[in-house]
This record gives sequence, C-alpha cells and structure tokens, in this order.
Amino acid sequence: MAKKAANTAKTAGASSAAGDLGILKELVELLDRSQVTSIKLQRGTATYEVSRLGVPMGFVPGPGGLVAPPPAAAAGHPAAAPAAPPADKASALLEIKSPMVGTFYRAPESGAEPYVKAGSRVAPGQTLCIIEAMKIMNELESDVSGVLREILVEDAQPVEFGQVLFRVDPNG
Repeated sequence: MAKKAANTAKTAGASSAAGDLGILKELVELLDRSQVTSIKLQRGTATYEVSRLGVPMGFVPGPGGLVAPPPAAAAGHPAAAPAAPPADKASALLEIKSPMVGTFYRAPESGAEPYVKAGSRVAPGQTLCIIEAMKIMNELESDVSGVLREILVEDAQPVEFGQVLFRVDPNG
C-alpha cells in the first residue's frame, strides 16, 4: 500500500481537485500492482507523485532533513569496474524494454491471437504487445527487425519501466 501521495501542483477549484484525486487514486493502484517504489506523472503544469517509501526518490533522511545520498565512490578513489557479464547466446540478442509502468497484454483482447510468438519474424513498426497504464491501452511497436527469440513476461502481468519484455535475434 502506498504510504505517500503528493500533488505539487496548485489547483483552482473543486472540479480540478476531484480530478487530482482520481489521478492520484489511479497512480496508487498502479503502484500497488507493480514492484516499483515510486511513480511520478506530469500533466501540463501539474506534477503527481506516489511513493511506497514516503521519501522522494534519490533522497535520504539526514540530520538536517532530506539529503542526496552519498556518491558510490569516495573522491579520489575510482569505483571498481563492474564485472563483465559472461558471454552467452542471450548477449547477442537485442532487448526490447517496457517504456512505462503498466500491465502487459500479448493480444488485442481476451481470447484473441497474440501479436507475436517466440520464433515470429518482427520488423520495425510492428505491434508486439499492449501495455495498459491508467486505463489507456498503449501499443508497443518494435524498433528492430529479426526473429523474436524470447518473451520474458506472462500475459496480464505488471511490468516496470525499463523491464526487458522481449529478446530479438537481429541475425535470425
């Protein structure tokens, strides 16, 4: 359950306040269905943010209030280089990631054939799936061509921003 919901925009009347509450309610529901810790939405001049943590992302409680977290490496000491991932077949595949938080759907409607299956040839502009966010159905189109090797998400599963959904073999 979300612990914090904040609207940083100024509202001018009861009708806009009711709309703000509706947007915040939908954001809280999205947050509850996902594994992310914070969602921020900007519409025009209004900014809405909900968080499980009760603290804006990128800040931590400090003696004088909220402060930015300390850098990973101390000044003058370079950070250790991340270990190279083991070279395998998956590393040659291109990843298609979720552009938003929402619910993943493989087909345009329940009972319909999925847009793509593992082994399908995909081309730029081809619809791969739908991601529902705030009751808006957003079609995700491929930006690469090749053979779809992996679908990493189950139908009707919540997805996070940047989560890998598909892997495509561009040489397939």
